[in-house]
Amino acid sequence: MKRRVVITGVGAISPFGVGVPALWDGVKAGKSAIGPITLFDTKDFPVTFAGEVRGFEPEAYFDKKEVRHLDRVTQFALVAAMEARKDAGLDLDAADRTRVGAVIGSGIGGLDTTEKQVLTLHEKGVRRVSPFLVPMMMINAPTGQVAIHLGLLGPNFCVSSACASANHAIGVGLMTVRAGAADVMFVGGSEAALTPIGLAGFCSARALSKRNDDPQRASRPFDKDRDGFVFGEGCGVLCIEEREHALRRGARIYAELSGFGNTDDAFHITAPHEHGDGAARAMQVALDDAGLKPADITYINAHGTSTDLNDRLETMAIKRVFGDHARAVAVSSTKSMIGHLLGAAGGVEAIVTALAIHEKIAPPTINLDNPDVDCDLDYVPHTARPLDIRAALSNTFGFGGHNACVLLERHPAS
Repeated sequence: MKRRVVITGVGAISPFGVGVPALWDGVKAGKSAIGPITLFDTKDFPVTFAGEVRGFEPEAYFDKKEVRHLDRVTQFALVAAMEARKDAGLDLDAADRTRVGAVIGSGIGGLDTTEKQVLTLHEKGVRRVSPFLVPMMMINAPTGQVAIHLGLLGPNFCVSSACASANHAIGVGLMTVRAGAADVMFVGGSEAALTPIGLAGFCSARALSKRNDDPQRASRPFDKDRDGFVFGEGCGVLCIEEREHALRRGARIYAELSGFGNTDDAFHITAPHEHGDGAARAMQVALDDAGLKPADITYINAHGTSTDLNDRLETMAIKRVFGDHARAVAVSSTKSMIGHLLGAAGGVEAIVTALAIHEKIAPPTINLDNPDVDCDLDYVPHTARPLDIRAALSNTFGFGGHNACVLLERHPAS
């Protein structure tokens, strides 16, 4: 029999602010956290707003030397991981640290450091490039630094699969605990690519909404007037644990992590499969992994990016997998409120899904004023809804055709 895995702690940095309470309160209230970019001057950019993390002061968590040697993406991961550990009530001093690990994904890594040091190279010369460039920019820095700061001696590596990174990290962590290679894993994703070059790249790709005059209504998944996604940043880290290990120490359990589906479209580097094939297979694999049927699912936290292709094709994929039951499932997009956090999206959205199960609330999709005729499911428009969620999927799909879905269930102890 598989070792069962449960979620016992959560930590987040989001456009709503630092900490899970800020995230969950904002989501339940159906608020938008989108606003003008303040991290840099956007006067020459066609898009001037984002899901920026405001009010994050790294000096509140690290000394001045550490702040200088940690990219923003790593700072996010460390603060979220520390919150998840505390929330789980996990005493690492009493734990076998060789049985505790971390897999934290990122789609882009330390872009802020990379961008600034490239400018330093061209403006001031090779001798002025920081000796900390490589350890700050490398995509595995967040998960490596989490291990160092928390003293985790178990499995530790990075997963990078664009916007599916965090869900892949969660899935790999699930398999690691199931296989008996660890008892506790810190899993999720971190992203801090909201920099001039990051924004310029997505602007040039014509992927972003341009509602500069109304940013809080710019992210509008499944709405016929959507015009692109909203760039965001942040981090979501979950403490997942072998069930008996959690029960022995009397841990609070948010939900059981019971399924993982992982496929690829093999179709196009940025566009999803034209029939939603890979997404549908990933959801089905997650169901099979958990031993559930489509009728067992109450809620889906959709990838829901607010782009034309994703929203239509994800809806199509849900219909393919769930058949007639698709219209009975509550489906919503957290991105309507916080934007698209790229490689961190799945971590934050898995936390929202776990809390939705734990508190019996279906989060809303805000800004859904005029549904697309091809998007005709129950997207929980505008307002959160009381809902006894027994099992839920959280979907992420990334450039490269990567599809990763995690399945969460209510646990008797939750």
